[in-house]
Amino acid sequence: MAIYTWATLGIFLVFAALELWRTNLLSKKEQSRNDGIVEILSSIILLLLTQPMIIAAVYALGMTLFPHYQGALAHLHWGYALLLFLIADDMVQYWWHRTSHSFAWLYNLHRAHHNARYMSVRLTYRNNILYYAMMPSIWFGATLIFLGLGWFYAFYLVVKMLVVIGAHSDVAWDAPLYRIRWLSPAMWVVERLISTPATHHAHHGRHANDHAVNYKGNYGNLLFLWDVIFGTAKITRRYPNSYGVENLPPATLGQELLWPIFPENREYGRRIPGAADS
Repeated sequence: MAIYTWATLGIFLVFAALELWRTNLLSKKEQSRNDGIVEILSSIILLLLTQPMIIAAVYALGMTLFPHYQGALAHLHWGYALLLFLIADDMVQYWWHRTSHSFAWLYNLHRAHHNARYMSVRLTYRNNILYYAMMPSIWFGATLIFLGLGWFYAFYLVVKMLVVIGAHSDVAWDAPLYRIRWLSPAMWVVERLISTPATHHAHHGRHANDHAVNYKGNYGNLLFLWDVIFGTAKITRRYPNSYGVENLPPATLGQELLWPIFPENREYGRRIPGAADS
């Protein structure tokens, strides 16, 4: 495996170890029988099949149609490379995520990520398999790699996954920092710049009447700044009382992993949380 893969795995294992020690990683409150299956299968398929196949497909297509552009950006200054990834990967993912909460068909593909009634590092890659296959940011990221920015992608991905994994963990790293008064100005900047447990947990909250919940916002992955810029941010420095989806019929294992190939429940996906507010 590449160095960045080992680094990302190491980050995941550190947060997983914290949860194992503090919050029972393997048996969360309100966990269902299907939760572990969905998380294991969707994560393995994304990391070992979907993402490598997208990178290979973009490379093959690029070498067939635009071979003279292969490696064209290899010597680009790292600052410009960062800007390209923040826009083509992270901002695009923000809009893909936001769109997925605006249209029922796309929400059906994304709902598996929200069905869990808990927060955990286990949710990091939990999604419908087709959701990742269609995710534009993965395709755009693969295009930047084809153009020669693979050297920067390794660094970028490790930093992004450090933020994303930490934001999903139920061992909230930001909570003790909020209690240190002299850190308040720094945390004001941090919580508006990157995703934190408090801001991302709000997106996974179950009940709209919970003041800490904002499932029609807080869509950011690496940068929470996109939510601030595009008007979907809610910052409370609090955590929801419960997690999951509200007022929706249950989903089967097949629907979570491969809807619409398995549309067993006709009521599944008729509406999305907060639709009346959109």
